[in-house]
Amino acid sequence: MNDKILGIIGGMGPEATVSFYSRIIKMTEVSKDQDHFRVVIDSNSKIPDRTDAILNNGPSPLPALIETAENVRKMGAVVAGIPCITAHYYMNELRKNTSLKVLSALEVLEDKIQKMYPHIKHIGVLATTGTVKSKLFNQQLNNHHILYPSDESQKKKVMEAIYGAEGIKNIGINKKSLNLLIAAGNELIEQGAELIIAGCTEIGVILNADHVNCPFLDPMDVLAEYMIND
Repeated sequence: MNDKILGIIGGMGPEATVSFYSRIIKMTEVSKDQDHFRVVIDSNSKIPDRTDAILNNGPSPLPALIETAENVRKMGAVVAGIPCITAHYYMNELRKNTSLKVLSALEVLEDKIQKMYPHIKHIGVLATTGTVKSKLFNQQLNNHHILYPSDESQKKKVMEAIYGAEGIKNIGINKKSLNLLIAAGNELIEQGAELIIAGCTEIGVILNADHVNCPFLDPMDVLAEYMIND
């Protein structure tokens, strides 16, 4: 029986939160509704933008992250995940300020790579500029060579696909954003990437293994798996 209560510290953004919850549902083996986990979600879209905070000294999302984690804990969750990679910049401080067990998508991703792809050394990451500049993946996957798109492609392809006027955060899933991300992924493969990581939750909403010609991992898939089996 799946009796434990799972939590989602969400809202960053709402599409990514919905997608993450959907993954938990799809990965849970059930024969009836009652076999599913009880999941409590605080989709707090008012949490300040993480990239703006990291790059431009914008309002810190940490107080709102702590508040949201505490809301999830008070609703009964025993373990929670954050469907926002950039928010993991604040993971250590968040853990210091809540008794809720919060799994790190980056930590479980590292474990998954070690188990599934122990011989891979060059990893391509598609992520927000905030995540790139904070070097979250470099720090966690420090036994690998991490590749990112060129500065121009990061701005005109990756960030445009996420934040642009026709980007995922503004109008949701669309073909233009997908094509931009495919092009950026191909660029990483040309640089020598042996594995592509969807390093932003919005990217994982639209890009999948069918779109790249090498192994592909979405940290949100891995996080959902580890939350279920925790």
